[in-house]
Amino acid sequence: MPPRIPELKKVLKVLREKRDSGGCDGGEGSCGPGNVYLVETGPGDSEVLTLKAVRVIQNADLLLYDRLVSNDVFELVGPDARLLYVGKTAGYHSRSQVEIHELLLSFAEAGATVVRLKGEDPLVFGRGGEEMDFLQNQGIQVKVIPGITAASGIAAELGIPLTHRGIANSVRFLTGHWRKVGTDPLFVAENAADPDSTLVVYMGLSTLPSLALKLMHHGLPSDTPAVAIERGTKPQQLLMFAELKDLADEISSAELVSPTLIVIGKVVALSLFWPHSSREASLLVEVK
Repeated sequence: MPPRIPELKKVLKVLREKRDSGGCDGGEGSCGPGNVYLVETGPGDSEVLTLKAVRVIQNADLLLYDRLVSNDVFELVGPDARLLYVGKTAGYHSRSQVEIHELLLSFAEAGATVVRLKGEDPLVFGRGGEEMDFLQNQGIQVKVIPGITAASGIAAELGIPLTHRGIANSVRFLTGHWRKVGTDPLFVAENAADPDSTLVVYMGLSTLPSLALKLMHHGLPSDTPAVAIERGTKPQQLLMFAELKDLADEISSAELVSPTLIVIGKVVALSLFWPHSSREASLLVEVK
């Protein structure tokens, strides 16, 4: 399925003509497919991009990006590259996943260097694995450029060690969404209610009230320190520290919105910003 956007059709045509007229090492008139790079841009701050990510972004012909990619990253894009937004929010997808797959495939087959810019963790509760699987099944090589994960990057900036000797001996990533319709995404709460572990919840704003109740029901103390971080590491970052029993109400009062990461565990109290309010903590992080 070729791109339906006129400008992209033109770009695709130019790339195909360039490929077919360029020749290959074996003297054939047609070259093989281009490469697709899955670039993890990290938790939000463009300054924590890896050197390899910067190089790949600068050399791309086409970049497909989602809504969590910081605007500063676009300053690295080459003058002749094309940008295409394929972001998703709850209840609205600018492109279906099938369309994203086909766009990646069409341009890779035309010999382009394609970069899939993914915010936060595309291989942790993201669709990066699905895109890799689709392209590889079509004979397209996919190279992953790893970045700093949202969980470790955001927690580190707040001075929260996800594990700490004598306090937390493990860390567990949870999602507030589940693909299987009718299945409770929080069924893991029974095994996750470990006071000696740290929980990091992705996409958990809407299900946090239920998750908190289930965690407490299965034995996690109600006064367990917790924090919700909206737009972590970005200039617009907002924080809400609270005990587990109060966190959902505090988030609601502060009107935090997605993307918000939630960290639950005794290690949260090790942060220099605990137990400041959202405004105080945000100012402290900015000063730091």
